[in-house]
Amino acid sequence: SEMCIRDRHSIGMTANPIVITQTELTPRQQKILGLIVQAYINTATPVSSKLIQEMGDLGVSSATIRNEMATLEALGYLTHPHTSAGRMPTDKGYRYFVEKLIGDVELPQAERNMIRHQFHQAKLEMSQWMQLAAAILARSARSAALVTAPKLENPRLRHLELISTQSQLVLLVVVFQGGTVRQRYITVKEPITQSTLSQVAAKFNSAGHNLDTASLKTKLTDLSEFEQDVLNVLLELAAEADDLPLNEIYRDGLSEVLQEPEFISRDEANTLVSAFEQPAFLNKVVNAPVGTIQVVIGGEGHWRELSACSMVLARYGVEGFATGALGVLGPTRMPYGRAIGTVRYVANLMSDLVSELYVDDPPSADD
Repeated sequence: SEMCIRDRHSIGMTANPIVITQTELTPRQQKILGLIVQAYINTATPVSSKLIQEMGDLGVSSATIRNEMATLEALGYLTHPHTSAGRMPTDKGYRYFVEKLIGDVELPQAERNMIRHQFHQAKLEMSQWMQLAAAILARSARSAALVTAPKLENPRLRHLELISTQSQLVLLVVVFQGGTVRQRYITVKEPITQSTLSQVAAKFNSAGHNLDTASLKTKLTDLSEFEQDVLNVLLELAAEADDLPLNEIYRDGLSEVLQEPEFISRDEANTLVSAFEQPAFLNKVVNAPVGTIQVVIGGEGHWRELSACSMVLARYGVEGFATGALGVLGPTRMPYGRAIGTVRYVANLMSDLVSELYVDDPPSADD
């Protein structure tokens, strides 16, 4: 099951009826589990009771800690390799850590200021924002990062031009909010002067600026035959812009993640590369509310190829205008606090930038 950070919910802990009867962890067990998760994230080696005793200042003996670790293992939160007495978290242990123990995480203020400054330094070009977002996510979360360009959900007219080219061909050029440009030729029965074309374009720009397709059809009435042709083509181009797939994906950080011990095996590495190149899991956030953070641990049963991985995903943008997805991908022992804090902050920044570009975008001087 997925977990939404914004809307936390408790997981009912299923007890082992033979060994364990408790359904919730005690404060000491929670602390021990949290220490084991943190230690394993840092070292990638099974964690001993002695190390927990040194780390946690629990005020109990190593034998007591071993007993608690055995209980946590019986409850399904920990496991251990056959060759080691140390414990390591299971997917269930990571899930409990993320939902119950990690709390609300934010990046340090200085780091947030630095990231915001980097975005403000970038030119007002969407491709630069995407590349920068992927690089920041990868570096800060120490994971592989993916960012999809925002997709127009309901294209709105910003500006339209009609240009006379040949005797019976008129070039229609339309700019939708956010800068998406489309063009198409319209065949006319009789030549139309550039002056007349400019008047028709002015009519559309005046009546239809910042309107979506449904509103355009309502607002633009009493049209001549040619004007109706222009409207029909405009509606077709808007539909094409709306149907564009999310195939523009910016990536960063994969080579660093492949150095992690989980991906030393060629099969594991190839699996991660394949998932990174064809990230079908991004569809998981397509219908999620903007700003919601989703944590997927061990593939969540949906992606067997990602059983050794965790993902932190978010949808950013402005509902009804343009939205995209971003996230980080790494081993299940990823630094969840940094990953969640970074994805949340970058998603919020990207939403602000999309708002400026698509919603608050003022008319140009020619509108």
